Parts: sequence; structure tokens; C-alpha cells
Amino acid sequence: MAVPSLIEMIKHLIAAPSVSSINPHWDQSNRAVIGHLHDWLSELGFNVEALPVPGFDDKYNLVATAGSGPDGLILSGHTDTVPYDDNRWRFDPFTLTEQDNRLYGLGTSDMKAFFALAIEASRELDLSKLKHPLILLATADEESTMCGAQALVETNRCLGRHAAIGEPTGLRPVRMHKGISMETIRLIGRSGHSSNPALGISALEGMHKVIGDILAWREALQARYRNPLFEVEVPTLNLGHIHGGDNPNRICAQCELQIDLRPLPGMNIAQLRGELKARLTRLMENSGLTLEMESPFSGIPPMETPSSSAIVQAGEALTGYSAEAVAFGTEAPYLQQLGMETIVLGPGDIDQAHQPDEYLGLERITPMVEILRNLIKRFCL
Repeated sequence: MAVPSLIEMIKHLIAAPSVSSINPHWDQSNRAVIGHLHDWLSELGFNVEALPVPGFDDKYNLVATAGSGPDGLILSGHTDTVPYDDNRWRFDPFTLTEQDNRLYGLGTSDMKAFFALAIEASRELDLSKLKHPLILLATADEESTMCGAQALVETNRCLGRHAAIGEPTGLRPVRMHKGISMETIRLIGRSGHSSNPALGISALEGMHKVIGDILAWREALQARYRNPLFEVEVPTLNLGHIHGGDNPNRICAQCELQIDLRPLPGMNIAQLRGELKARLTRLMENSGLTLEMESPFSGIPPMETPSSSAIVQAGEALTGYSAEAVAFGTEAPYLQQLGMETIVLGPGDIDQAHQPDEYLGLERITPMVEILRNLIKRFCL
């Protein structure tokens, strides 16, 4: 079986639905995407493994290896996309459409097309001449649970030393990003008739105190932590969702708040969660309210790769840009846990990610393929 042309590869990848979501209604397998990559990379002579993700039905990681040794280069990406609103798309999300020097389709920018570009950069390689291994890594469910990357960490498998993740960065290298933590805070009180406050304990009034304390904590964090390399140089904390009570004439018996925290490199998510829980526990003492806290997902740690690392310096030299810092999260922290020095560098734009009519500009394709070819020469040949 011949490996298709670059555009045909992108077309096949976009046509294979692989939405991941914490909502079961949207969630899909990534089997078809993994199957395409398995066939193409096997044809090129890579040793290809499709690895089921434990505990997640019909979800797979893929590791394709050429060469051997402890060093080498990993080109990495995720196979899933976010859900989509079909009514807001001008084009079929699963049909690659070329128009206005753009390739439209779900996953063109974020980030299925990157796999086709990585394969294109590898297509003419004589794999027998590799001095250090070249690995293509494809993961499951980056957009939802991060189960694919977490499963790799749990195997503690040494894949290589230098990694480039093809998330959308506009052809600019990224060596730092913030983390992501989401928390649910719930207060349980006692309902009663609103005509007599003594009949109940208002969870809504308690949450007013909680919000005040969280905003004070945010102010303290922003005074304590700062990194001018980020556009927003302080950690952010967003009050994203609140719901409580059921009727104006009943004392509110339960109230729930959901927050989003974006920590800077150097801040530890587990420690931040513990700090917040300790504050709110003290605040609710003797209030008559029950405090419950839970995390909808484990969170994404912040990431930083030293500016002196070889992969950062190579990315800067090949693109002509100094490595940047971004607010969105990636799988880079998990690759770092496996011993990889990691940059994020891809052809798409983050402004296109998660948007209707997602596209990849045609002018980005050739430069990205050349960057990948030169990374392979630098770290594998």
C-alpha cells in the first residue's frame, strides 16, 4: 500500500471523526485515526505499536519508532478533536475543503494535520542511516481527560530525549505554558421558609463569603507569583459558574461554584488545591454549612523547558523566533515526566482552535515540513 500524498493524508485524517469529550453523547473512539497512521508509518518502515489506553474503551495511543538508542527526536500530537456545532460551520467539518488558500476541516489546525506533515517530512528518509531514533507519538483524548498522555507516564517508558509537539503556535516555538486546574466548591445548608431566617442556613449567603475569600486568595497569588514572559504575567482565577437554590421564597439549601485556575510554571497544582481547601475549611468553621470540594479532572501542570536546552535552541534557529510562553495547556508536562526536553511548535493558530470553520493556511505547510526535516537531521542524523 503506497502512502498517500500529503493533502490526501490530511483528507483521510479529517474524515475520521475522533471527538473526545467528558460528555458521553459526544465522545468517540480514535481508532480510525490510529489505523491510518499505523498503515502509513508501517509502510515507511517504522515499527508501529497501537496501545489501548487502560480503563478507556476503544481509545488508543500510537508509538512509531525508527532507529534505536536513548537519544533521538519525538514528534508528538493528539488524535482527538473537540466537539463541534454543525450549525455554525459553512463547510462539512469532516470533509477537507480547500478555499481562499486555506484547508478547512475539524482538526486541520488543532491538530490532526500535523501528523501528515510529520510523515511527509519522514517520507524520503533512509531509516537505516538514522544515528538516533525518530519516534512519532499519537495520543488519545488530549482535549478531555488527558488519558492517553497519562497512560504513557504510567508505563514509565523511555521514548527519547527531545520532543516537539505540533499544537498550533503559528510556526513559533513555545517553551513555557500555564497549567490548568478546575475546582467545584459546594456548600450544603438547610432550607426553610424565607419569612424567618432562623428556620434555615443559607448556602447562598455562605457562598458569598467563599467568593470573597477566593478573590482575596487570587490577589495574594498574583502578588506572590509573576512571570513577565507571559502576556498575562500573573496566575489567573476565573469564577466560571454558580448555581444555588430553587425559589425566591425558600432559604437556599445548596450552592455550587466552579472555578478555573491557571498557574504559572513553578506553581504546584496539588499544593494550590490544598491551600484553597484549608482556607475555605477555616472560613466555614461554625457556620453550620457543609463544605464539599472536588476536581472535575486531575489538571494540567504548568510547563517550562530551559532556554539552554538543545530542542529550544534548535526551534529558535529554524524559525527565527525566540521561544515564547502561552496560556493554553498541552501534553508537554507529561512528556517531561518521561525525561523529554520539550517544545511546542506547530503550523496552526490557536485562534483557530475550537472554532467553527477551523482552517490551516496553505502557506504554513511547506515551512512546517522544512522545520520538521531539519529537526530530524539535527537530532536523528
